[in-house]
Formats: sequence, C-alpha cells, structure tokens
Amino acid sequence: MSATISDTELKARHAGMWASGDYPSMVETFLLPLGPRLVAACGIGPGMRVLDVAAGTGNASIPAAEAGAEVTASDLTPELLDAGRARAEAAGLALDWAVADAEHLPFEDATFDVVISSIGAMFAPFHQAVADELVRVCRPGGTIGLLSWTPEGMIGALFRTMGPFAPPPPPGAQPPPLWGSEAHVRELFGDRVASLELIRRSYVERSPGDPAAYCEFFKQTFGPIVALRTQLVNEPERLAALDRDFLAFATRANEAPPDRPAEYRYEYLLVVARR
Repeated sequence: MSATISDTELKARHAGMWASGDYPSMVETFLLPLGPRLVAACGIGPGMRVLDVAAGTGNASIPAAEAGAEVTASDLTPELLDAGRARAEAAGLALDWAVADAEHLPFEDATFDVVISSIGAMFAPFHQAVADELVRVCRPGGTIGLLSWTPEGMIGALFRTMGPFAPPPPPGAQPPPLWGSEAHVRELFGDRVASLELIRRSYVERSPGDPAAYCEFFKQTFGPIVALRTQLVNEPERLAALDRDFLAFATRANEAPPDRPAEYRYEYLLVVARR
C-alpha cells in the first residue's frame, strides 16, 4: 500500500495520539517486564542486527542492546524516540533511533537478523501491511518476534469499553488486539515463515492505588484514552459516560481484595516466527 495524503494524515493523528499523555511513565509502571521477555524468547545476542518496530521508548530495544545486539529502534512518534534515546544514554548504550511507519519501513529487504515489536506494531491500523514489512526486512533464516495484547485479555476488554465512544476507524483498519489472536497471526504470515511459535502468557501488575487511581493514571498517560477524552471535551455527557464505563471496567478487572492496591492481569501473545 503506497502512502497517500489521507494515509499521511492518519499517521500524523496516530503520532500525535501517542505523543499525548505521558507514555514513558506508563512504560515504567506497567510494561517494563515485557521487553526482556521478548529479547530472551528471540535468542538475541552479541553482533545480531536487530530492528525494533514501533519501539516506543525502547522497552525491547534497550534490553536487546544490553544483550550485545546492534539495534535500530524505529517508531512513528519522535517524542517517544527522544525519551528512549535519553534512557539508553543514561544506561551507556548506543542504539540507532529512526522515525518510521510500521506499514512503510524505510529499510532495505533482508537487512536484519531479528525483527521485534513489543506492544507496538499491533497499534498500526493495517495489519497485513505491517506483517508484509516485518517479513520483508528480516533476512531468510532470521527471526520475527512479537508481543501483543490478546482480544480476550484485559486490554482487549479495555478497547471494547472505549469502542462505543470512539470515532469510526478508517476503512480496512483492524483493532489492535487482533494481533493477539493465533488464527489472525497465522493468516497474516501465511507460508512466508518456516515456523511459527505462538504462546499465550500473562503477568499481574499492581496498580499504585485503587481502581479509581488506576483510571486516573491511564487518563494522564495512555495516548488512546487521552486522545479520546480530548475528542469528547465538548460532549460532557458522553465524556462522563466514558469515565463511568472505564471505572466500572477497572473495578471488574481488579483481582485484589478491596483493602489492597488494585491488581490487574495482562494477557499477551508471544509470537516467534523463523523466516
């Protein structure tokens, strides 16, 4: 799919969405365990050429560099790359940071030994275009590794909660948690990979407070919710309804007793494909 004006505008909105809020704080609070898990699952080690697609602030890129790989971290949102670059420099690590669209990667065919994405590429709207790019830039015999929230897990339920309040997606766009469906991933990659390992896993994260505090944290940090609430600012009744539904969702999903900080179970699909 070639870039068009409408596609450019769509990507600009996506970049702005992820720049809103405070996504680096969300990564530090909820997502830090995931990057090292993906790096280990892909067997990343010294001298490997690694591309992290939709890398954000480097949740997987930085552990890959720590493992000795030559890492390029790419993302649509420059502000997230800036935060990741600062994290890497503080850790004494050298990575390449590149502004890039997951659906139109600016890299030559078969450039990388390992292509990864941790809770990143799943948010690009056109899934087949992303899968095609992941395969294209990975060398034959290389590895493609992904972590994505599942449709049945907590984040899938969060997106269903947000859905009635969100504007309609562009034609052909698919919901992010579909990347957590085994059948969907098999269809996207088809026979272009020699093997495909699909494993569902989960982890439990303790919130800084109760479900209400959890909601407030997401309202301040998670770009999709920040952007949606901004869109509803002139519709106070719908905004209030979204907030009520979000709190009800967070209360249902809480696995902790009432007198303890909230605990949430995040289910994700680990994909390791051999090219």
